[in-house]
Amino acid sequence: MVGRVGPDSLELAEAHRFPNRPVRVPEGLRWDVLGLYAGVLEGLRAAGRVDSVGIDSWAVDYGLLDADGALLGNPVHYRDARTEGVAEKVWASVPAEELYGATGLQYAPFNTLYQLKADQLTRADRLLLIPDLLTYWLTGEQGTELTNASTTQLIDPRTRTWATVVAQRLGIDLELFAPLRQPGDPAGFLRPEVLEETGLAGPVPVTAVGSHDTASAVAAVPAADGERFAYICTGTWSLAGLELDAPVLTEESRAANFTNELGLDGTVRYLRNIMGLWLLQECLRAWGEPDLGALLLQASKSPALRSVVDAGDAAFLAPGRMPERIAEACRDSGQPVPESPAHITRCILDSLALAHRRAVEDAQRLADRPVDVVHIVGGGTRNALLCQLTADACGLPVVAGPTEAAALGNVLVQARPHGLVRDLADGRRLLTRTQPLTRYEPRGQSARWREAEARLAGA
Repeated sequence: MVGRVGPDSLELAEAHRFPNRPVRVPEGLRWDVLGLYAGVLEGLRAAGRVDSVGIDSWAVDYGLLDADGALLGNPVHYRDARTEGVAEKVWASVPAEELYGATGLQYAPFNTLYQLKADQLTRADRLLLIPDLLTYWLTGEQGTELTNASTTQLIDPRTRTWATVVAQRLGIDLELFAPLRQPGDPAGFLRPEVLEETGLAGPVPVTAVGSHDTASAVAAVPAADGERFAYICTGTWSLAGLELDAPVLTEESRAANFTNELGLDGTVRYLRNIMGLWLLQECLRAWGEPDLGALLLQASKSPALRSVVDAGDAAFLAPGRMPERIAEACRDSGQPVPESPAHITRCILDSLALAHRRAVEDAQRLADRPVDVVHIVGGGTRNALLCQLTADACGLPVVAGPTEAAALGNVLVQARPHGLVRDLADGRRLLTRTQPLTRYEPRGQSARWREAEARLAGA
């Protein structure tokens, strides 16, 4: 994506799109990181002249380098099964309550911490999270960007530095990680070889952005100054929660599986991970990629809240057989079994909206922070039915947009060293002035959502 930023303008243009297809090999599920890097280079070539480059990606996964800086193997995919049973071994050394009190990170089987305990690190001299690995190949400079580092379960969210005691007790050598850097810090310049391959004229600086895509997406929430808001970053995952000044590290917060990840300008992203549109994406794949618009129209006419599933259930984490697994979950909970694609789609969207409701309500209670509006950003903003259902479920207005939130948040951080954006609030004011937004009002159906919530809890 190419961003252009001015005092009253903020524009994005797609330069190049390429697939990101995991590969299953005999030893497990892997990322084709070389293919991704080739796509990055092609994108830079297509972009033409640029003043800065910044990279964000998904979290938790990493590449291992040897002492010469060479990649030791394709990075393991977070949906790989290698971390099964690892958490219990970790908790035997550092109990789950203690681990949460030190790092504030929710339990997820794919957290970097559990991956490290499942990995063979004897040959590794350096560990670079995915966006830092790509940045290293572009610049030759190594660093660990903070917002993404906070998803490793090895950062103390109070000090915003490494949780050294946790690492020591678990035998994790923090020297594996490159030095921490903040969003907005310089991350080097494109190497001469990269300039030659992409046809760019140097020097081209690379800027550390909120390299966890959710950090960049939350930075692009177009909240008004002083607005009391919740956010939902939608895409493969739904990340629903609040932006806070300090982490919430209570036992109640841990039991509710909320996470404290770090955001821009000293903020904390207090949120819950929800399975998100992954459920629908996997169903579409199983159905042979039918026309989504037509399917959503049919779903909108299907019975509401007939059957719901727990959209945060780790049972839906792995790929494959998603329509059957959703049907099985409904059958096991004694609900009508959705059979047609339209009914399954409606079940998914109702379930996601219900999960959004629970997350927004729980976040307000646990953080003692009431909200007046919910901002939805990311790919789910294109799904008007999901946005309306979320407004209905939460009983709050929903403001949807921007769709390319992660790219916009990335660009806004890059604009800071150029004097075009001062801080987080200044960037949000620019977003509000320049980006199309759609508002959805709740339709007063709270009793139906409470009943569905009770039904799911009873299951």
